[in-house]
Amino acid sequence: MLKQQGARPGRPAARGPGSRRPWGPAPGALGARCQDEEMTADRIEVQRTIAADPAVIFALLCDPQGHVAIDSSGMLMDATGEPVTGVGDSFVVHMDRQALNDYPEMGRYEVTVTITRFVPGREIAWTVLGRIRPQIGHVYGYLLEPAASGTLVTSYYDWSSADPEWQKAQIFPVIPESALRATLGILARTIARGYPARPA
Repeated sequence: MLKQQGARPGRPAARGPGSRRPWGPAPGALGARCQDEEMTADRIEVQRTIAADPAVIFALLCDPQGHVAIDSSGMLMDATGEPVTGVGDSFVVHMDRQALNDYPEMGRYEVTVTITRFVPGREIAWTVLGRIRPQIGHVYGYLLEPAASGTLVTSYYDWSSADPEWQKAQIFPVIPESALRATLGILARTIARGYPARPA
């Protein structure tokens, strides 16, 4: 998950931290959670067991095109850059807001994904840098744990270190748990279909 997900259609675009909740639903509007979903004051986690080795899943998550392949929002159109190999690496994602139809004036734009945590085969996390000032500073990530039937994948979204101005604006969470869960489903499907594509 890379996106700064949109608010409900018809809501005016927010211009900065002084405007409340520009990108997501209010807390309490997310509905009931499954047993393996967790939401704390500043973090959401969802889990799914995927029938694949952790190394295979981790390789997809290191690949910029892998992020495009598993996006559940429809906003990620393409990515530019090489697979990441450590903290500080980055790549560019080409976005199109039309998929959400919430802020049509944003149109096509780019964000930079910068890796903030990198433990090979185990954990990867990143922050998203885009047009917004100050930058939000929230973190997306995946934790991989070997399981009897493959890999237990935990997708998390953490805003505990977000910029204080955005914390005060009470915009979090900017994406619902359902978006994380949908991406895990697409990840499972993409891995099952043999991503990355094997040479012919």
